[in-house]
Amino acid sequence: MRAHHARAAKALDVRVEPGGEFWGWAGRTLGAPARTAAGQPAWLRLVSAPEDKASGKLWDGALDAQHAFGDLDGHRPALLAVHDAVDDGTAYRAELSVRVDEPVLSGDPVLQHVLQLPDSWWADLAGTLEKVAAVDTGRFAVRQQYMERAIPEFVGIPAPAVSRWTAAHADVHWANLTAPLRLLDWEGWGQAPEGFDSAVLYAYSLLKPDTAARVRAVFPVLGSPVGLAAEATVCAQLLQTVNRGDNLILAAPLRAWSEELRRRSLSA
Repeated sequence: MRAHHARAAKALDVRVEPGGEFWGWAGRTLGAPARTAAGQPAWLRLVSAPEDKASGKLWDGALDAQHAFGDLDGHRPALLAVHDAVDDGTAYRAELSVRVDEPVLSGDPVLQHVLQLPDSWWADLAGTLEKVAAVDTGRFAVRQQYMERAIPEFVGIPAPAVSRWTAAHADVHWANLTAPLRLLDWEGWGQAPEGFDSAVLYAYSLLKPDTAARVRAVFPVLGSPVGLAAEATVCAQLLQTVNRGDNLILAAPLRAWSEELRRRSLSA
C-alpha cells in the first residue's frame, strides 16, 4: 500500500508530507497529507480491492459524490483528481481531495464526551443534509429487501412503509464531522428512507442524552411517523453490529430505542 501510495503521488504530481499516515479498516485504505505542485494542501487517499471487485457503490462513491454535490458550499472536501492502477490482481484507486485541517469531533463514531457546538453549526448541518436529500441519484445506501429482513429480526416490528426515499450521506457520525462543519467520507452515499442521516447521528449520540436530544430537536423528522422507517432501519443496522460483537457500548440504549420504536409502530 505504501509503495502504491507513493506511485499515485508521483502520478498526480503531489508531495506527500511526513508523519500523517492514516490507515483505514483492515488496511484497505491509506491516507496522508500532501501538497499539490501549486502548494495547495491536499489529502491523498488510496483504496485497494481485488481487481474483480473494484467497482460499484463503495468504489465509486467519492467520484459520484463530487459529480453530484461538488463541495456543498464548502462543507464537503472537494475531490481534485483520481488515479487508478492495477497490479498483480489488485486494483488501487487514489483520490486527491482538498485537505481538511480541522480535527474530527470524535475519534470514534460513538460520541463519548460533551460537545459544545454553536447554533450556527447545527443550522449548517441541517442545511447541508437538506441539500444532500434534494439530489436525484440511482445509488442506494439502503435497500428495501434489507429493511424487510433486518427490521423484524433486530427491532421486532414489520418494516415500516417508506413515505419517501431521498439521497443520504448514510454515515453521519461524529468521526466524520468537524467544526466548522465539514462532512467527510462519502463512499457509501445513496438513497435511503427520509430522515436516515439524522437517525444515524442520533444513534451515535445515544450515550450523551443532551446531544441526542439536540439532534431530535434539530431534525423533527425523528419521532414522527415519516421518520419511523429510517429510525427502524438504523436501529436494526446497529443492533446487527452489536450481534456481531461491535458497538457493544451502544447495546443498552439501542435496545431501549427499539422498544420505543415498537411502541410507535403499534400506535401508528
